[in-house]
Amino acid sequence: MLIKLVGHDYKYAVEQIMLALFPDERPVYSSVPLSEPDGLTAESRLRLGAVYAQAVTLIRGGGKVSRGYARVKRGSLTDKLTTDRLLQRTIKQSFYRAAARHTGASPVWGSLTGIRPARLAAAALETGISGEAAVKSLMRDFYVSRERAELCTDAARAARLMKETLGPRDVALYVGIPFCPTRCAYCSFVSNSVEKSFGLVGPFVQALLLEIGSAAGLVKELGLRVICVYIGGGTPTSLPPEDLEAVMAALKESFDLSNLREYTVEAGRPDTITAHKLEVIRRMGAGRVCVNPQSMSPDVLKAIGRGHTPEDVRDAARLVGECGMSLNMDMIAGLPGDTPDGFRRSLDEILSIGPDNITVHTLSLKKGSRVTLEGVPTPGGASVSEMLGYAAGRLRESGYAPYYLYRQKFTSGGFENTGWTKAGHECVYNICMMEELCTVLAFGGGGVTKLVSPGGRIERVFNAKYPREYIQQKDKAEARSRMIREFYK
Repeated sequence: MLIKLVGHDYKYAVEQIMLALFPDERPVYSSVPLSEPDGLTAESRLRLGAVYAQAVTLIRGGGKVSRGYARVKRGSLTDKLTTDRLLQRTIKQSFYRAAARHTGASPVWGSLTGIRPARLAAAALETGISGEAAVKSLMRDFYVSRERAELCTDAARAARLMKETLGPRDVALYVGIPFCPTRCAYCSFVSNSVEKSFGLVGPFVQALLLEIGSAAGLVKELGLRVICVYIGGGTPTSLPPEDLEAVMAALKESFDLSNLREYTVEAGRPDTITAHKLEVIRRMGAGRVCVNPQSMSPDVLKAIGRGHTPEDVRDAARLVGECGMSLNMDMIAGLPGDTPDGFRRSLDEILSIGPDNITVHTLSLKKGSRVTLEGVPTPGGASVSEMLGYAAGRLRESGYAPYYLYRQKFTSGGFENTGWTKAGHECVYNICMMEELCTVLAFGGGGVTKLVSPGGRIERVFNAKYPREYIQQKDKAEARSRMIREFYK
């Protein structure tokens, strides 16, 4: 789509809403007047008047011109942060109105484009209004469908309940293990195949143990309280059991875990799970394990490059149950080769296993994934909508409730990822991380430490992404510690 901006330079806001309404388009900016288009063009104008700031969007293509207007009072534009937020929202709404007229479509998320839509519902609830009023405000102000507005409000309630239990020095620990047995066709995460990078596993673990030891001293010095631990990746159970035990032993010996509410290990790939590894995980203190089949269809598993079978999933889940640990399972709507009927069968089979949590993701078409690079066909938006609609109804009637959600770019149909839980089994880490309720100290490859102050200020510290770079980043440890120390002081 050829785009011209007049009176502003909020490119990111325009791109976000463009991708939501025209997912197959990509932005190309022009500084000259837009001529009669061969394809689609959009002109986004912003004018600051004496009383109102007004945004106007004109979309041309297919022999018609569609306009959208939105405005905000100049008096609301106070500090720079507030001004940017409100002007971007106004620009998005004008673009949405023009695009909705042009296409005749009404996306389920309306004009919302952010990663964390539940925050709007949370802000509404904090004013003292009812849940139903929060739902209606999302529908009225942002054109969100009722079903998605209810998802937001449910997630906002879970976040509010969690927030009430947190202290100013509570922190979560995240350990990133950037190895997998193989790379899935839809994946673009920073993870190395153990088959190809086995020689890096030992040095990586040694570097990780050093980082854990260094951070533990800082946590004690600053009087921080660890409330949850999450070992993710990648696939942590790609590590040999002795390395997995070494990492978990270091966490247990280095940190005071007496205030721990939750300890999760992302086992992920069923073909990496053994009784021995689960015994190590349980003995080292974890009580929650994730087994992520993504689908229970043999054909879909083959299409995405998974080396396990549905029977492997059932065996892994049984082993977790025998160890007495809580079980989370993930699945993805929109995978290559899947259909609404196939997705229904997969969900029903996962429900028969009886996990405490089920996270339903929407396939995100990442640039670096094999699905995108090779143009692998995937189900269209209508099929994905049918899959997610079935999931929401079936999960609610089975006693699960949504407790956190987030959105990503380039998802099939512009949909969301939602965590569903049985009562009392909400994942502490998922809520705290997604809603940025407390600091997350991250170790390992690709780890992102997120420092959160009680006032809402957030700073990030990034680890090296790739195992080889991470192994060589020892000289950055002191700078990282200094930044964290200054943040808390």
